[in-house]
Parts: sequence; C-alpha cells; structure tokens
Amino acid sequence: MNDTSSEARGSDPEESAAVPERDSRVAEFARGWARVVLGTSYVPMGRPELWDFLEERTERLLRTLAADSFDAGSVNELAADLVRVHLVDPLALRRTLELLGSRLPGLARELGLVHGDTAERLNELLASFGEGFAAAAKRRVLADQDLVQRAVRDARDGAEEALRASEARFRAVFDSSALGIAIVGLDGLIQDVNDSMGVIFRTTGSELLGRDVLELCDAEYGDALREKEDELVAEVSEQFMVDVRYTAPDETLVWTQVSGALVRDGNGAPEYQVLLYAEVTERHLLYERLTLQASTDPLTGLANRTRLGNRMEEALSPVPTGRRVGICYFDLDGFKTINDSLGHPIGDELLLAVARRMEAVAERWGALAARMGGDEFVLLVPDTAGPPDMVPLVERTLEEVRRPVRIGNHELKASASAGVVEQPVAGTDAERLLREADITLYRAKEEGKAQWVLYDAERNSAARRRFELSATMPAALDNNEFFVEYHPVRSLDDDHVVAVHAEPRWDHPDLGELAPERFVELAENTGMITRLSDWLLRQVCDHARGWLRGLGERAPVVAVDLSGRYFRDPDLVNDFRSILADSGVTADRLRLGVPEDALFDEVGDPVDTVDIVREFGAGLAVRDFGTRYTDIRRLRELPVTSVHIAGDYLARIAEWPESDPLDEHLADSVINAARLLGMSVVAGGVDTRGQAERLREKGVHAVRGRHAGEPFSAGEVEQVLADSLEGSG
Repeated sequence: MNDTSSEARGSDPEESAAVPERDSRVAEFARGWARVVLGTSYVPMGRPELWDFLEERTERLLRTLAADSFDAGSVNELAADLVRVHLVDPLALRRTLELLGSRLPGLARELGLVHGDTAERLNELLASFGEGFAAAAKRRVLADQDLVQRAVRDARDGAEEALRASEARFRAVFDSSALGIAIVGLDGLIQDVNDSMGVIFRTTGSELLGRDVLELCDAEYGDALREKEDELVAEVSEQFMVDVRYTAPDETLVWTQVSGALVRDGNGAPEYQVLLYAEVTERHLLYERLTLQASTDPLTGLANRTRLGNRMEEALSPVPTGRRVGICYFDLDGFKTINDSLGHPIGDELLLAVARRMEAVAERWGALAARMGGDEFVLLVPDTAGPPDMVPLVERTLEEVRRPVRIGNHELKASASAGVVEQPVAGTDAERLLREADITLYRAKEEGKAQWVLYDAERNSAARRRFELSATMPAALDNNEFFVEYHPVRSLDDDHVVAVHAEPRWDHPDLGELAPERFVELAENTGMITRLSDWLLRQVCDHARGWLRGLGERAPVVAVDLSGRYFRDPDLVNDFRSILADSGVTADRLRLGVPEDALFDEVGDPVDTVDIVREFGAGLAVRDFGTRYTDIRRLRELPVTSVHIAGDYLARIAEWPESDPLDEHLADSVINAARLLGMSVVAGGVDTRGQAERLREKGVHAVRGRHAGEPFSAGEVEQVLADSLEGSG
C-alpha cells in the first residue's frame, strides 16, 4: 500500500471494526469501482494495487455513511486521494459519483451499516466527495500553472542560446498542454493561444486572436474576471483563479477555471499575462446535480426542508415595503392506515401522486411545493395580496388531492387537512411562520377530515399553550409533579363506599393544580398516554398494597380509567404483569375502565387484551356506555361486569316532576340496556341527593360525584371508609 493509502486509513480501532476486514462484498465493490475509472486517466499502479487502494476507500465511505455525525473533511480527503493517484479526469469523478450514489447504500444495508436517514446522508457524502475532488483538482491546476510559468520565465530570460532552448521547451508545453493557454496583453487583448483554447471554446485558435478575454465569459461573470485581471496588472496580486461560464455559438454552456499570472520584462516591469483555461463543465454539472439532490426530497422530487428554508428566507425579505407571504401546511388524512394495510410501496406511490398534483397547482400560483417528511406537504406563496388570495389555492389543492388515484389494482381516495397562514412579512420569520401553520393545521384536523382552517392569532395562542403543556409533560413525570387523587364510589343500596376511583392530577409549578381534563387528551394525542397510564397503574397498585396491609379485606377496590390507545398498546399485557409482580397486589383489586370502541378491533372482533386482562383477575368496566347504541349488542360477548355512565342528561335529572322528559328517556334507555346485558351501573357526576334517588329508582347501583363524597388522598382512605360506615349507621 502506498503512503497516501496508509495515511488515509486512520488509527481508530473502533472505526476500523465498523466494517468487516476484507469482506468479499467490499472487495467486489472496489473492483467495480476500478473498472469504471480505469481508462479515464493514467494511473501509475497495477490493478491489484488499485483494487487494494479503492477497497480501503470503500470501507471508509461505508463508515462515514453509517456514522452518527457526518465528517465532510474525511470525505474531502478521500476524493483528494483519487487526484493524488492521477485519477483527475472529470469522467472519473462522474463515474465514481454515479457508482457511489447507486450502489453504496445497498452495500451498506447488506453489511448492516445503515444510518437513520440514508438518503440525506448519501447526498451529503456525494456533495463532499465532489467538493474534495474539485479542491484537489484546483491545487493540481495551480501546480501545472507553476510549471507553465516557469517555462514562460525560462523562455523569456537568459542568454541567447538558453533563450532558444527555453522557448523550445515553452512551445512544447504551450502546444501539447491539455490546458488552454492564452498570452494576453496588459490591455486584455489576446495575442496568442494554443490549440486547446479552440477546443475548449468550440472554435479555431485564429478566431480568438485579437479578442478581449472578457468575450470568453458571459456578461454576468465579466466583472469578476475584469477585477481579477486589474489586480494582477496593477501588481496587487501575483496570480488569480476564478470560475466563469461561457455560452458558445451553438448555445452550449462551457464552464472554465481561469488562472492567471503576470510575466515581466528584463527590467521587472509587467509585460503581458499568461491565462490558463481548464474546462470544468462536467464538474459544474455534477455540482448542480448534487445541489439539486441535497435540496430535493428523494421520493417525490419536491423541495425538501433545506430548499424550503432558503426560499422562505427570500420570501421574508422586507423589501418591498408592505410585502406579504402565505403558506399552506397539508397533512394527509388516514395515511398511516393505507401504509399499514396495503404496504409502504403503495403508500409511497400515493405520496408521489399527491406530490405531482400539488406541484402542478403550485406552478399555476407561482408557489413552491415542498415535502416536510412523512405525509406532510407545504405550499409557499411569496408576495400575496391578503388572506382571500389563499382561498382558491388551498381549495384547488384539496380538490386535486381528493381525486382518486389508481395504483396497480387499487383505486385510492385520499384527502388532506390544511392550515393556512397569510400575513405581512414584517414581524415574522421562517421558524415562526412554519410553527403557526403547523398549529393551524392541528386545529383543522381537530375539526375533522378534509378541512382547512385560516390562521387565527387568538385560537393559535390557545393551541400553542396546549402544545407547550404537552412538551413539559415528560419532565413533569420525572420531577414527580403528578399525584393520584381518589373519588369515593358510593352504593345507592346501603350508602357505603364500595370502591374508590383513581384520577391523575398535575401539580404544575406555574399553572397550579390541573385536573385530568387539562392534560389527558393531550397525552393521548402526543403518545404520552402510555407512559402516564403506566405511572398511574403503578401508583394505584402501590397505594392498594399499603391499604391491604393496614385494612385487610376492608381495603377498597380501585377503579382506574385506561385510554383506548393505552388499552390497545401491544406492551400493555407485559407492563400490567410487571406492575402486579412489583407491587404484590392481585389484579382482582382493580377495575379497569375502558372506552367501548377500544374493546373491539377494526372488523368488530374483541381484542385479545380483553381476555388476557380478565385472566389476570381484573374487572372490566365500559366507560361512557351508550354513546353508540349500534355497538351495545357486541358487549354480550365480553367478560365485562359493569358500565360507567355520565353526561349532561344525568346532571339535569332531579326529583320528579322537575326533570326534563328527554333527559329521563335518555337515562332510562342507557340503564335498561345495561340491565339487559346483566351489568351493574355506576353513574358519574352525581351531585345531589335528588339525582341519586332518581337514579336508584331507575336501577343505578352506585354513584360518583359530590353526593358520593369529596376527593381524598391515598393516606385518607381509612378515614373515608370509617366515615362511610358511621354515616350509614
């Protein structure tokens, strides 16, 4: 292995262990790499040595692709290694990048070296590789320039005999160089060129003589070249290098890297310039492609977050005064169901179809369509005239999304919700604009599918407070800000407290004590409900263990409400078993309240969790019973012992005849349905004796609410039970 290879390998043992040494798949990749670059340039090494060289670079690229953090400098150095072994032709770079882009991710997956976002990491790797190659090639051009300059100086200095020899050497370099060489007067006019200049600029050398060098670049690059030339002639700088673009007569775009140096006469005064032209069109095209890849979503071809951020910065420029901007934030409704039921390939095809339609709408409105990730999209509209401008755009986009999509044998009908923000540029920034659009989208989804909502500062402020509350919930659990409050459940037969109902409460450091209504739904929406419910069950079981030790069989049964999401969680059974084992409490001390719809799967069959939890010995109760009468019949199949009912109609029931007949009817229908199913009924929100009496007459067995008693802490349970017995006595 040559010195360059040894230095490039590095000495970190953990890094080296990341890729299996001499893996045959890595070796095969390296041989394929050698095949595509051989013949593009002269390489002073045999095939086995080149294979070994490229195999080592492949291992390092794989490690970079899978690393936690991206090291652009390491990739730059890898690309420079190719230049150092004379793989300098742009064709070698292009073929290398094509090979890395198409085959390296697959090899990484085979070896188990997969980064979280492989597509984004690959874009970074390819961009850094091209950057490193260009920088190394530039250094090589400078070295060649020094060689030519020495030849020029030698050709113009010395004795007559040495001058003739030097001129011969200069002419040999001048005529044979693949670089374009132009002798340019101090006035910028071309005096002499070699043949390569004609090849680069798609003309003959004679056509270039007498022309100003500024004619060999497009107008927008002329100022930069003239500035460099002026500094050189004024002896402000010794040499320069600049990239310029030239549009040839056949409309071909030619990119050249121009480097210049000054030649002095025998007295040291500036005499003329030597400009070297290296054609770098291939490199610029590759850069443009890599830049596009780095700012483009790989699945849909829309702008990604990076390009959206750049365009938002442009759109949020305050000039002209009074400028406005609009943004629509879209989220597909129920996309996860399509992915789960039909598979991710079908889901990807649907996303692609939606993206194409959004892009077509965006083009008509002069907007930018971007994919934020997953099934979220954004349309950015610069220079709007007010909120009404956004209405036709968002409605047209939602209409396009709703059109059926044919994918294979499936005809899919998608819909989307949207949050729309339109406001003055002054006083906002990209982050705030996106955040407000996201919150507005959240409000739209709360109102149902296929809805769009326009930004409202007051309502967004309330939603933002809810988001902020949800964001602090994990830390609040860690900091023990939550506690359990118990509510007595009182029998209507003997007025005894027959159970206690557990509720979580949040002792918030800024907002004070928060009831479950303030945070349980948030926990459900954000996924925190699993952790919160797990904490609640553990607290309840710990308290129940203490009650059993102190009260024995007089210890109350505890009712705990579980959310539908938590009850369907695949880890619930294992978590429940672990909680019971850790606390030493048997499951028969618990009554788990579960929403009616969580007891059944998508096709109406009982979920497995029902039987498993029941086998543990825990009682099951149906929460909010009777909200969907069509599903009540299915409850006969389940081992449910009681139902919990609540609602405004119960709160309005008083002693006859003051009660509203409709409230009476609703209560009768729900209670009778439970009785026909053979289940006991517990009513919540019962505050008066009159309510309790009327519900007892109708068949309710127990109640919660102010009539049953005030809430209490775990340490007060013995006193609550004693007061219950004393009061009934």
